[in-house]
Amino acid sequence: MSEVESPVVLLGDDRVGAVRVWLKRDDLIGGDISGNKWRKLKYNVGPGAVLTFGGAYSNHVRAVAVAGERYGFETVGVIRGEERLPLNPVLGEAVRRGMRLRYLDRATYRLKHTPEVLDWLRGEYPGYRILPEGGSNPAAVRGCMELPAEISAYIPFDVICCPVGTGGTLAGIAAGLTPGQRAIGFPALRGATYLTNEITRLQHETLGHPTPNWHLETTYHFGGYARTTPELSTFIEDFDHRHGIRLDRIYVAKMMYGLLDMIASGTFSPGTTVVAVITGSSHQ
Repeated sequence: MSEVESPVVLLGDDRVGAVRVWLKRDDLIGGDISGNKWRKLKYNVGPGAVLTFGGAYSNHVRAVAVAGERYGFETVGVIRGEERLPLNPVLGEAVRRGMRLRYLDRATYRLKHTPEVLDWLRGEYPGYRILPEGGSNPAAVRGCMELPAEISAYIPFDVICCPVGTGGTLAGIAAGLTPGQRAIGFPALRGATYLTNEITRLQHETLGHPTPNWHLETTYHFGGYARTTPELSTFIEDFDHRHGIRLDRIYVAKMMYGLLDMIASGTFSPGTTVVAVITGSSHQ
């Protein structure tokens, strides 16, 4: 996958006060494989077929299908739950891009990481590289590690924020920081404290040790994954009106709401430079 960098733009918003907020517009890179999906797949795909996992609305599954079509390798998506026809837009596009779908009942899907299920899938799809749900593994972490240096080439910064799903993006961003910088992750899921262990594991597998320069803000999930509230919907509309950027409601809007709320509550000292990573678009 070719090298590409996303722009870094200053957020002109009266709500930030004396804090300087920049946006890392990863939603503008990679075309159909935009944002953190592009970074996480960068070192995960190459010659050879790929099998991965996801729910019925998984943008990761869709991104793998797009990459397969673009770079000429076969793809299989192992989908949680039963087949429902007609296919929703995400799975429909994955199939149009050449992906074969395989469905697992929810009980078996919960065991997808076990040797028994993985060995069975390897028998069914010999030679396929198996990527975990969300694509978070050491190769994905390495792809995301490159992001802080891209920003530092343009501006010095103190804090970087990103949405969190499976933890790979935050694990990589934090691993790529320099001394004195720190990262904040905003999980889109309710009850996401377990992600602390997952991010620590990913860093340990990639670096040999975790880094102490990150933490999670777990109170901005707005009810859980893919859930929203009238307050969040109003925030998205207002942000679009102010800045011409339509925030993804599942991940990015929750991070931006949380960041502006933390600024309003005085979490950051005046003069702090914060970068918010726009990891994907509302059109994914």
